[in-house]
Amino acid sequence: MPSGKLPAMHVSELPDRSQDYLKKIYDLQEWGRAGSGESGGASLSTLASELGQRRSTASEAVKRLVAEGLVLHAPYGDITLSDKGRLLALQMVRRHRLLETYLQRELGYGRDEVHDEAEVLEHAVSDRFIARIDAAMGHPDRDPHGDPIPDPEGRVAESVTVPLADAAVGDRLFVDRVSDRDGALLRYLEDHGIIPGAVIEVGERPYPDMASLSVAGDAGPTEVQLSAASLGAVLCRAAE
Repeated sequence: MPSGKLPAMHVSELPDRSQDYLKKIYDLQEWGRAGSGESGGASLSTLASELGQRRSTASEAVKRLVAEGLVLHAPYGDITLSDKGRLLALQMVRRHRLLETYLQRELGYGRDEVHDEAEVLEHAVSDRFIARIDAAMGHPDRDPHGDPIPDPEGRVAESVTVPLADAAVGDRLFVDRVSDRDGALLRYLEDHGIIPGAVIEVGERPYPDMASLSVAGDAGPTEVQLSAASLGAVLCRAAE
């Protein structure tokens, strides 16, 4: 993957909406690579839905990004970032995840609150501000959801993870990341101890569409039930 050399263009030179598109495509590619069973790209329909846009509006935006050499989109195929587009997207991802971390650590925001606030701030802050909060926090490498924070050169520390949906009964797992796409689900997961760093064990399902999990805690394990449809929002790796 490209890293270590930023493109001549700075992401701040792009319109805010283009910045949003690049970051969202990166996010969808990232979770696709993490083992969700997707191709690692984003369909036009999914991209439009995630950004709250009409499909026709998203199509025009993607065409402009293709013309600028920032994304790749074959007819009827998935949308992916070019090398240049990925490096620009990483500038936005770095801003977003550092802002999320700062909001939680320093200002007391909840995990379910930081995403929307960072979405607004990321378009207004300078590189100098981002560098200052990065240094003030001791250069964190993960945000509140467990997502890796790119370094200033665009390098990302990646770990091998699998969706909780792919886990088998009896698996003992370490929660690596939780998706921030659904605030209500994120609150439920946090309220029941399913956060980055937690250790969980997969139990027998009481119903086909309901998972049973045992979450380790200081006072002993807690039994938690989670809908099967929500399992893809949690990425795990084998517990040591």
